Amino acid sequence: MRLGAVMPNFWAPSTHGDLQFYEWLGEEWCVMFSHPADFTPVCTTELGRIAERAYEFSRRGVKLLGHSCDSLEAHRAWIKDIRSMSRSVPVVFPYPIIADESRELALRLDMIDEDQRYDLGAANTVRALYVIGPDRKVKLSMFYPNSTGRNVDEILRVVDSLQLTHRLNNTVVTPADWRMGESIMLEPSVREEQAAQLFPKGVETVRMPSGLAYVRKTHHYTAHSKECWDGATKH
Repeated sequence: MRLGAVMPNFWAPSTHGDLQFYEWLGEEWCVMFSHPADFTPVCTTELGRIAERAYEFSRRGVKLLGHSCDSLEAHRAWIKDIRSMSRSVPVVFPYPIIADESRELALRLDMIDEDQRYDLGAANTVRALYVIGPDRKVKLSMFYPNSTGRNVDEILRVVDSLQLTHRLNNTVVTPADWRMGESIMLEPSVREEQAAQLFPKGVETVRMPSGLAYVRKTHHYTAHSKECWDGATKH
């Protein structure tokens, strides 16, 4: 599942009922993430934290979809444990968790560790995460080892970047550690006249020792960012 790959359609049982992926996704964004196993400490904190921040994903027009190789019965029982550790989880658990006991979907989506991919009877999923756009293509992938929990704020940060750059037709990029509201940069391929049309309030060209004018910044994108936060990028 490389960047730009089309996420295949699939059917799977989930805690919110049977799920056909394309129909469920519609024209929205999606964060799909796997975890190694139910009733494990790090996974409990991750799914609880994501559930607590579900509103932040929803306001960006992003659906959440969990996945592991455990059964639906295990998922439903485990959710009670998640609630006991994460007191701010909504009354109705805010996203479905897929049950993939056969490991078929996990293998299809490259969610299995290389050492276990040929031992599906024992394999567990790694901490894989895909951000999928409305065009059903993979926009970002993250893979964490079982020992390290993911940072939910970082997931939200990259979603903001992906949606903003998508909204501006990939004419801009976001620098290291960027967060919404901070300056963004223009792609080097953007011509000056196009930059003036996109950002009539101004673009700053940074002088570099090389003499090349490839660093151009602007913070005049508030209208675009508001549209992103309101979920307007989903179309």
